[in-house]
Amino acid sequence: MSVYLLGIESSCDETAASVVRDGKHILSNVISSQIDIHALYGGVVPEIASRNHIERISEVVDSSLKEAGLTLGDIDAVAVTFGPGLVGPLLVGVSYAKALSFGTGKPLIGVNHIEGHISANYLLDPSPEPPFVCLVVSGGHTHLVNVHKFGQYEVLGMSMDDAAGEAFDKVARALGLGYPGGPKIDKEARLGDPEKYEFPRAHVDKNELDFSFSGLKSSVLNYLNSLKMRDEEVRVADVAASFQKAVVDVLVSHSMSALDESGIKRFALAGGVASNSCLRVGMEKACAERGIEFFVPPPILCTDNGAMIAAAGYRSFIQGKVSSLDLNAVPNLRLEAM
Repeated sequence: MSVYLLGIESSCDETAASVVRDGKHILSNVISSQIDIHALYGGVVPEIASRNHIERISEVVDSSLKEAGLTLGDIDAVAVTFGPGLVGPLLVGVSYAKALSFGTGKPLIGVNHIEGHISANYLLDPSPEPPFVCLVVSGGHTHLVNVHKFGQYEVLGMSMDDAAGEAFDKVARALGLGYPGGPKIDKEARLGDPEKYEFPRAHVDKNELDFSFSGLKSSVLNYLNSLKMRDEEVRVADVAASFQKAVVDVLVSHSMSALDESGIKRFALAGGVASNSCLRVGMEKACAERGIEFFVPPPILCTDNGAMIAAAGYRSFIQGKVSSLDLNAVPNLRLEAM
């Protein structure tokens, strides 16, 4: 008998809902993006994001059910992101999911946002079977994770300061490319020379698999400021390409080190930055050279979406892991807590 999960995601600036059958088959995947709104401010404004979620969430959930050809009565459980993320946006999704659960009597399942990104890979055909190493890289997170099995994770490395996506946003803003920075830099970098400038690749002494991007970001910003002070022209495409290469080099090298140390032969990408064309090509090439199976979701499943939350929720549901109605938003939720 099939199991239908409704997944709700509102941790940042996308209001998303999806219906997934048996944790694998996407019946609907509705996403309402706020990019145009926050682009006016150069980044996400939490209060504005929260208000927009409130305005859109009912419509998004209703649309996802309609697209799937189902009603709330057909849904077996409601899964929702409860952290990490922005507390206001998270509360909108959690409150709405709790109301649905209470009103219908359907089980409520709280999902860790990072676990959701990892679970986007379970929507692939074929999908990776644990154990595998997964790099979750987005605007707010950079995590290198050993997925022992669903619900059992070992964080091998993480960013000690800026997440990779955050560095993309800040450098894009300094280059005048606008928000969101990742896609803007990816597009501009195709016109530039990635070898033009040698920006630093940081090494973290405490754990060689940890990441640090603040020094790289500062190096680029300082270089741009020096050009401005000398009234010299900024070669935007070359700076974008060189910066992007520096980020990708670090992400790839750390990921390969994790695979070498663990002996695992499966690797997956996840998160919004996993949409970056340079990263996808670089990681696929590095995995091919080592005989590693490589998995990466299509871009629509890399950015925040409800399908990945439903996929994660399904696996909790079949293991009997459900949440109570006192579920609350946890903006700093850690993956190890799951």
